[in-house]
Amino acid sequence: MDKKTVMIMGATGCTGSALAERLCRSGYKVGLMGRSQEKLAELKERLMACGAAEEDVATALCDATVYAQVEAALVRLELQLGDTYGLVNCVGSLHLRPAHTTDIDDWQEVLNTNLNSCFFLLKAGIKGLRKTRGSVVFIASAAAQTGMSDHEAIAAAKAGVIGLSRSAAATYARSGIRVNCLAPGLVETNLTAAITSAQALKEASTAMHPLGRLGQPEDLAGAIAFLLSDQASWITGQILGVDGGLANLRTKARA
Repeated sequence: MDKKTVMIMGATGCTGSALAERLCRSGYKVGLMGRSQEKLAELKERLMACGAAEEDVATALCDATVYAQVEAALVRLELQLGDTYGLVNCVGSLHLRPAHTTDIDDWQEVLNTNLNSCFFLLKAGIKGLRKTRGSVVFIASAAAQTGMSDHEAIAAAKAGVIGLSRSAAATYARSGIRVNCLAPGLVETNLTAAITSAQALKEASTAMHPLGRLGQPEDLAGAIAFLLSDQASWITGQILGVDGGLANLRTKARA
């Protein structure tokens, strides 16, 4: 059987690289998109060391907040790997400030990084997805579904990602294209190191998650891989909370 091709934007981050490795082990071809050629090359080498064939992994430089670059990167990757079956956006940022201390430039950056990047990837990739009746997975946040203090900018951007996902799922369902979204809690990555590296902050954050631990990149990678797979062929327009129960559960305090 022909291998399916998944394009990962933000591939060199903790979640993107965990996903790329999982997909390669499962027999997919992967297109790696990111801003650092050095990091992309390192990730490709790592994937090949895990058994991926060189012809099944391709890289393309792009800034996720510039549509022309996203479009050009997808064209380049499809020439090397074939038509796109899966699109995943692992690009994101973390901005924890109340509205009155958030600069307008910071607000715009949060929207560009978290929301615009998803729209750009969808718009640029829809042509290939129509050929393959493929799948899209975006990453929102539990903060977009439950009120959390100091999350105004990031919660608004991620709520936009949820709205985009549901609307796109409805628009492209007749083309056989599925669009779903993760809404994670706090995941231990380089992006969240300012929180997870401080013991007091880490303990407080962990206590907010009913399952008693923070997320790991592999938790998200596993959920994304499932949503891309044939096992999820009747799932679209869904927001999957991979959050340790953060958004919807309130439990008794631990003894």
